[in-house]
Amino acid sequence: SISRKLATIRSFFKYLHREGTVKKNPAKLVSSPRVQKALPRFLTVDEAFALMESPKGDTFQAARDKAILELLYSSGLRVSELSTLDINDFDIKDYLVRVKGKGKKERIIPVGEKAVEAIKTYLPERVLLKKKSQALFLNNRGGRLTQRSVRRIVEKYSRMIALAGHLSPHALRHTFATHLLHGGADLRSIQELLGHSSLSTTQKYTHVDIVHLMEVYDKAHPMAKTDED
Repeated sequence: SISRKLATIRSFFKYLHREGTVKKNPAKLVSSPRVQKALPRFLTVDEAFALMESPKGDTFQAARDKAILELLYSSGLRVSELSTLDINDFDIKDYLVRVKGKGKKERIIPVGEKAVEAIKTYLPERVLLKKKSQALFLNNRGGRLTQRSVRRIVEKYSRMIALAGHLSPHALRHTFATHLLHGGADLRSIQELLGHSSLSTTQKYTHVDIVHLMEVYDKAHPMAKTDED
């Protein structure tokens, strides 16, 4: 990479300067190239809907997994936030969930109707385990589901519907934010929903939205392309 080659050049001139071969180290004046951060991955609406529908059957695992996927997409939770949810964090009547975010900051965020329905379907299955744990999402032995297990669940169903590349729970968080922005939500509201302490963290989604807008423009505007295209 360019950065690695630059580091080699700096080391070489540092050595020459130390040995007295050169009077000045010109490499000191060379700044490192800016590394452009990759845009966060997100699913299309069709891909997200296909993922939500991928858990099949009447088993405990299918009901739990569907509830997890729906909640990640519906409310944009971090995987750490989802795995620490307790039953009493949910207000099913008012479609709300209390989330313990970074720095032990709590926030209350809305839950979509499909996610609430999925949780309502899951809860009776959870009771059948006959465990006294307060954790909302349990493993087969009745213990709290770990972050690693949640990641495996997301990966399992992404492979099932043949999504390209690795899909993480965080990609569903990105999908949540991006779809809100596409739908007209303002950045401040998205910031509150995601639990970002700084608006600058949320602003990366504006870059994603610009890419989306360019795609819409290229497809829809009669002057977007030349005849050669």
